[in-house]
This record gives sequence, C-alpha cells and structure tokens, in this order.
Amino acid sequence: MQARFPSVLTTAVTLAAAFTLAACSSQPTEPRPDDSGQPSPVKPTPPNPAPQGDDAPPPPPPAESPVPESSVATDSEQLTRRPEAKKVSAFDSNQWNSAVGGVAGGKVRGRRALRYSGRGESTESYAEIRESGFFVADDARLSTFAADVDTASYANVRRLLGLGQKPAEDAVRVEEFVNAMDYRDPEPRGNEPFAVTSEVAPCPWTEGHELLRIGLKTREIDASKVPPCNLVFLIDVSGSMRSEKKLPLVKRAMGLLVDQMRLQDRVAIVTYAGRVGVPLESTSGDEHDKIHAVLTNLRTGGGTNGQGGIQRAYEIAAQNRVDAGINRVILCTDGDFNVGIKEPDALEKFIAAKRDTGVFLTVLGVGGGNLKDDRLERLANKGNGVYAYLDTLAEGRRVLVEQFGASMMTVAKDVKLQVEFDPKRVAGYRLIGYENRVMAAKDFRDDKKDAGEIGAGHAMTALYEIVPFGLPVPGTEVVKTATANTTAHQPNDRAVATLRLRYKPPHGDTAREKTFALGAGNGEGGGVGQAPSRDHRLASAAAAFGMLLRGSKHLGQFGWADLAAMIDDADLGAPGLRAAVDQARKVLTD
Repeated sequence: MQARFPSVLTTAVTLAAAFTLAACSSQPTEPRPDDSGQPSPVKPTPPNPAPQGDDAPPPPPPAESPVPESSVATDSEQLTRRPEAKKVSAFDSNQWNSAVGGVAGGKVRGRRALRYSGRGESTESYAEIRESGFFVADDARLSTFAADVDTASYANVRRLLGLGQKPAEDAVRVEEFVNAMDYRDPEPRGNEPFAVTSEVAPCPWTEGHELLRIGLKTREIDASKVPPCNLVFLIDVSGSMRSEKKLPLVKRAMGLLVDQMRLQDRVAIVTYAGRVGVPLESTSGDEHDKIHAVLTNLRTGGGTNGQGGIQRAYEIAAQNRVDAGINRVILCTDGDFNVGIKEPDALEKFIAAKRDTGVFLTVLGVGGGNLKDDRLERLANKGNGVYAYLDTLAEGRRVLVEQFGASMMTVAKDVKLQVEFDPKRVAGYRLIGYENRVMAAKDFRDDKKDAGEIGAGHAMTALYEIVPFGLPVPGTEVVKTATANTTAHQPNDRAVATLRLRYKPPHGDTAREKTFALGAGNGEGGGVGQAPSRDHRLASAAAAFGMLLRGSKHLGQFGWADLAAMIDDADLGAPGLRAAVDQARKVLTD
C-alpha cells in the first residue's frame, strides 16, 4: 500500500473506511454495443417510479430540556463488537426533527418527488427541509445535532448548474456546501481524537449579527498504517444507468480506487439489475488487472433489484470480514430501486442491523433525471457511512483517492454535538443547515440514538448566526439589553458558548465525552471583534451560496453581487466556488 497510495491519501485514509462498494451484475440476453463497443442488453426494462417513502408528517420536535446526568467513559471502556441494547436511529423517516423557526420550533416535512426545470421530465426526489429559525438563548440555550461530513449536495447542485438548470430548493443542504470546502484547521494533539477550533466574527449578511464557526478535525492516518480492507463494490447496472454520467463514470472512478488496493486487501464486485450477479468473488486487492477487467465488462439492462443486491453484498462482506480492519460495502447507483422492495423502510432496517456487525456502507450517487437523493442520503445514514455524489471523474478521484482514508476508515461513530449558549453573551441564535440532523437535547446522552460518523482526517464545520444583546431576535418580540448583572460588551476572551462532544470508538459501544469553550479567542481569528480568518470567510461564503440558492429569508438584501465581492475581497483561493457562484448567478438571474 505504501507504494501505491499517493501522499495526498494520508488525508483520505479516513473516508476510506466509509466507502466499500458491492456490485450486482445482471446477465444480458440480447446483445448490442454500448458506448465502449462491448455487448449490452438491447431491451432494458424501463424503470418504474421509485417508492416515495412515508408521506405522514413527522411528530413535532421535543422541547429542549436540561442535559440528563449519566456516567461518561473516559479512560477505560469495554470495546464490544455488538451492542447489548437495540439502537434507535435519530434519523428514522418519521422522527427527523428540525429546529425551524422561533422558540416554537418546527419539523422537516415528508419526502416527495421534486421536478427541475430543464429538458424533459425529471423524477429526482429530495427530502424536504425547512430552514432553521432563531431561538432565544434564555429559553433554549441548548442546541443539539448529529455530526455530518457529507458533501453530495454541493456536487449535485454543481452538476445541475452546469446543465443550466435551477436546483430545487430541497436539493441544497447548506451544511454540505460548507463541508465541501477545504479548511486549514489543525489536527488533534497528543492522544486526543478530535481537535476543535472556534471563532466569532461579524456576520456578512446581517449588520450587527455575528457568526460563530466551529471546526472539528480528526487525525489523519499514514498510508502505511491503513489496516486491511475488505471492500465489496455494489454496482447498479440497471437500464437507468446507461448514460455516460452513470455506469461509465462509475467504472472509471472505481478503477481509480482499485489502483490503490494492496495484497492484504480484498475486493469483490456485486451487480444488480433485474437479477443479482457476482462477476467477481472476493479477490486479493493486488490483482489489479483481473479486477479492472471485470469492471470494464459491466453492461447495463433490466430492472433495479437494489434490495437483493445489497443483501448479497453484505453476505460477501461478512464471509470475508477482517477483524480490526475496514469492512465496507460501496454502493454506486442513481437510487432508482424498483424491483424487490415491497416495504420502503425494509432496506433501511436491514442496513441498520448490519452496521452493528462492523460492516459499514458508503453510497456514491451518480447521474440525473431520476436521482433519488433522499433515499441515498438515508441509506448512508443508516449504514454508518458517507454519501457522496460523483458529477465528474475529478470528484471521483477526490473522494476515492485523495480522501481515501476519510472516506473508508471510520474513527468515531455516533458523534453528537451539543452547544450551550451563554445567555449573558448571546440573545438569540440559529444553526445554519443541519436541519435533518437536529436532535432533542435529551437524546444527547441517549446512546441508543444513532448519530453521525467521522473518518480519519475528516473535517466538519458548523456555523451559528448569533444575535448580540441590544438587537431583536428575528421572529420574536425579544430584545435583550444590558442589566446590572449582564453587560452587552463582555471581554473577548469570554466564551460565548460551551461545546459538548460525544462519540463512540468505531468498534465499541461505550461513549466518551469532551467539553470545549467556544469563541474565547481559541481559533485562528480569535474572539469577538477580531478580523475573521481565511477559514471563517470561506465557510461564510459557502453558507451564503447555499442560502442564496434556497432563497433564504435570513439574507435580507444580501445578493449575488455581494457574494462575488465577498469571495474576491477575501482572496480565498477557491476558484471552484467562484466558478459555481458565477454559473448560479447566470442561471438564476438571466
């Protein structure tokens, strides 16, 4: 592995634990040449509309409550392969809660198919998300949410803009725009698993408001120390995968991953269409020519038996399981399952059960027109994995090669963050993005609640818009002013909030907890009133981009020209972001 992993892969080693594909191949009966000149089925079965899941509205979010007291493992912990208690996901389709609007809060609406403007009819579907509102710190000082390092939304929206299409509002998940940027946060020191940085600076779109940036970074792993990998590529070869941006792109992207495999690694390929196939049984990772040959010969045709393919992929992963190694199924699909799934939640329950055996799921979405983004995101959540979208081969290289470790090697699971705001410093606040990751305060120390996973070298960023004393909290009648006991201008070295970070080791079930002060001058940019750092400006620009695409009411008069000037003036070194902003401005304003 040392000789084949590029040095940049050091950062990638974490995600590597998250990407294990299993592919299922169908047997064509009537050949015709495809774009590669090889035979492929001539009569594919047209895909049927994918089931849309639960239409029933979710229950209202529980009210914030004090953090329950419980024991926290710090030094010694029992590392068990299987938890004793059955885990309940915080992201069940009927339980996704969101902090949306004022003190009363709100909820995420049910899933439904959304259509884009553009050529032809689209059946792409996205989970509906209602933008978060402000909370009064005196009434709700705790903000709790699960970690999320996905970036699929940013790449998918980039694809749509490139086609000259206006993205649907719910295709834009602002936190994934923020996490798609490259930051310079420091790595952990000593034996600490996480490094946390924070910074408070003026909010670019609302005068008088401030932005709190929280940066979370895990330790990178040297390529020579990557444990053995047991990967199953699960590849959708149904008729809907025929276009150039689907199966052909998947084959090239997975080929890049194959080139990184070593003697101690194992690779299998499972394909699925109307039937499930295993064109490659688990094979030594260094047999590159053999694996490449199987990938090259994959052809499309037939229906989409996604459930059968996933079941077979997990069977192979279990048969070749490596202890203390990376065991992962990597699913490549447009998500248009239409064969073999009678219960919309049955597949998610199956995947959720398998994650407790130590086999995790990574999901790579491709293509357009029938992309089932809502389903793919949920499958990745259930499988303790990462959801990425491949719009280009360059994105495939970034996810599978440059960020191999972060994508494949999980270093912490069920990661939860709870921010407690100081009402003497903060009148009100709102979490930007993460709407479908918000949790009840009482769930923070409920270790049966599933949360997010983070890989080696992963970086996660969260932003809070803060209302200082003396200004009204939007959506409320509250105006917090200085009193004898609370002054509006506290020293810059005083923390505006406290972060509690709770997580479990990748193969354990005993949680650990850490506490950090936020906004007390401990970030690159320091405390309140200091000039923002490059990372703070970059995160702010990415968030503003997402909010503009969603038509956020919180931006006021801030527009596309303001964002372009913000990127240029900050000299962020983010040409990809500026190019995407220019394309969006053209599509949305022409």
